Amino acid sequence: MNITIAKNDLLAALQDAAHAISPNSPQPALRGIKVEAYGDKLTITGSDADISIRRIVEKDENNNLNIIEEGSILIESRYLLEIVRKIDSEQIQIEVIDGALTKFSGGSAVFKINGMRADDYPNIDFSKPGTSLLMSAADLSSIIEQTAFATSSKDTRPVLTGVNFRLEDGVLKCTATDSYRLAKKTIPFDSADSFNLTIPAKSLNEVRSTMLSDLGTSVEIALSDKKAQFINDNMLLQTRLLDGGYPETDRLIPKEFSYELSVGRNDLIHAIDRTTFIKNDNMTINRLSMSENEVVLSNRSQEIGESTENLAASYTGAPLEISFSGNYVMSAARALKGNDIRIRFTGEMKPFIMTSADDETVLQLVLPVRTYN
Repeated sequence: MNITIAKNDLLAALQDAAHAISPNSPQPALRGIKVEAYGDKLTITGSDADISIRRIVEKDENNNLNIIEEGSILIESRYLLEIVRKIDSEQIQIEVIDGALTKFSGGSAVFKINGMRADDYPNIDFSKPGTSLLMSAADLSSIIEQTAFATSSKDTRPVLTGVNFRLEDGVLKCTATDSYRLAKKTIPFDSADSFNLTIPAKSLNEVRSTMLSDLGTSVEIALSDKKAQFINDNMLLQTRLLDGGYPETDRLIPKEFSYELSVGRNDLIHAIDRTTFIKNDNMTINRLSMSENEVVLSNRSQEIGESTENLAASYTGAPLEISFSGNYVMSAARALKGNDIRIRFTGEMKPFIMTSADDETVLQLVLPVRTYN
């Protein structure tokens, strides 16, 4: 293999592929990035066996890609990225000169790095699944932003580490929960297809960080019962799905409410944020005391002290006091859009839901916490 290419175009493609790589993988080949040069394009692949990214650089007048000799090479990602990043030249030449020994040159700098044979790379099946749908980057970004944060960070129930996507009767429901909170996004979707699958939150966050910077574009999503692919013009991100049935979460969402609080979204976030240093058992536990006359947010710790703040809010219902994880409510409020949010309660120790006054497609549910002070 022998190619020349603009440094910045190559570096951007390598950085995208590197998102899928685990630098501590016990499998040496998976610590590397595979570079293939055939025809008029460069194909760059990275994978950790769960997430695989294939990035394509096609020859154009901007990247100045010139494939002098076709071929492929596998190089450990940390060395490859470091070399390309530090070469002080607008153009880089990459040449495999002896087996897997690879020479990088640009300006006055020359590096020779021992790579690996591309044949040593695992065979990744990038074949496209049969079910395919098109979604705007803006919609997909909103789904990930407003749900993925509520997934579980523990592997005790692996299916809860992902977001459940369920398409049925032209409605797409995306749900995440860690058993203590729940985030749900519901949008109408013009498709006759139906599916029920769970995509790891880690994979979705990688999609958002690598593929959704331009919200005016669209992303193709191809699905099977084993994998999901996210595809745009020059990149494909493939992820495995999570096994196991997702819990029936709709029954957890209350349908009737006896109490309702309307409050400014930023006012609530900032009020809770001011109390985050006051912790009980390393948790920020806030308490809302609500009546039609006043709404008070408080936090108390025997070791640290206490905080009390009156909120400018509107409340209807009998007086109610309820305690909750401040971080959970703050994260839920940040995921909602608009200036005002509505919080509806059914009782002191029952789940409450949060919605935006400007967007009814998103629902956040939080379980209260029992306190004794």
